[in-house]
Amino acid sequence: MPLAVVKHILNTLLFTVLVPATVAGWIPRNLRNGAMASPSPGVRLLAFLLIAIGIAVYLHTAFWGFALRGLGTPAPIAPPSKLVVEGLHRYVRNPMYIGVLLIVIGQAVLFRSRILAEYAAFVWLLVYVFVLLYEEPALERKFGEEYREYRRRVPRWIPRL
Repeated sequence: MPLAVVKHILNTLLFTVLVPATVAGWIPRNLRNGAMASPSPGVRLLAFLLIAIGIAVYLHTAFWGFALRGLGTPAPIAPPSKLVVEGLHRYVRNPMYIGVLLIVIGQAVLFRSRILAEYAAFVWLLVYVFVLLYEEPALERKFGEEYREYRRRVPRWIPRL
């Protein structure tokens, strides 16, 4: 494996520990303040599925998509050098954010936590504004017509069926 790819993987790992693990792990844990709930087995299964799918989506997008295919990281200071339009990016433009939100929503379901549901809505709003005001304009400047065509074909959040 080329040294540059190893560097992207390690930087993606560092970013993952600092940002998504904080947003989807440390903050929700502290918001619920140790509160536990005992949901029914069906609700527990749903929560674990949401969390597992969210983790899988994030890891696939960050490591396979950004580090290996895009030759960069999820961090805005070291973005991919190639526009990633493969994998989950064929269906939605922002699968990584969706993955993180699924993890938080899964915890809100698991712990029957209104504060975590409100937190998930707050995180989504922040991400939405970030995507509109920074990320999409930056991608258009960097990739030009290639990004504009991708944006026309692929929805931002909800996949076309």
